[in-house]
Parts: sequence; C-alpha cells; structure tokens
Amino acid sequence: MRRVNRSVRAVVAQGIGELKDPRIGILTVTGVSVSPDLHDARVYVSVFGNPRRQRAALDALDSARGVLQLRLARELSLKRTPRLAFEYDPTVEHGVRMTKLIDELAPEGPADDTGGDRDVE
Repeated sequence: MRRVNRSVRAVVAQGIGELKDPRIGILTVTGVSVSPDLHDARVYVSVFGNPRRQRAALDALDSARGVLQLRLARELSLKRTPRLAFEYDPTVEHGVRMTKLIDELAPEGPADDTGGDRDVE
C-alpha cells in the first residue's frame, strides 16, 4: 500500500501542478492514504494562505477531482481507480507556528560559555 500511496501522490501532485485554476494558489500534496480495496483515496494538502484561501483551494480541487481521477486511471495500472477526497493538512502550519515559538524563546546571540568574567592570560 505504501507504493500505491506514493504513486497516487506523485500523479496527483503533478496533475495539480498543471491545473489552471487560480483558486489553487500555493499548494503542496503532503500525503495520500488509499484504502486497501482501492475504493477511496484521501489526498492531504497544505495550502499557503488564510482560511478563506485554503477553502477556495479545496473547492478548486474538488472541482478538478474528475480530471485528476482520469489522469490516475491513465497513468497507473490499478485494479480500480480510487475516488479522490481532498483534506487540509495542518501539520505544516503547526510546524511554522512551533518554529516561531522556539525562535521567540531562544536567546538572541551566540551562547556565552566562558562562565562569567574571567581574565584570560
């Protein structure tokens, strides 16, 4: 199933990159989970922008579902072409938020490991 997930992810990501819908914006396919019976595939995407832009991108992907499924059918030799469902993946957003928090808590300059004011000869 990992190989199927990787193959579906590659085909869908390439297909999304070729779509002309301006609602998609900056988008990354972060993962794919295909059901064992190949009936369904959840495509997880990270969208750069505010929640309104994220919703617009997901709506655009839902509109392009048929085109992407047709591409899957043509490029992959699967017993069945899975029905695509797109979901927002918040992990990238959480990672950026955590990085900002760490940067805020980290000291500004290089660490001073001299142990205080000592005269060095």
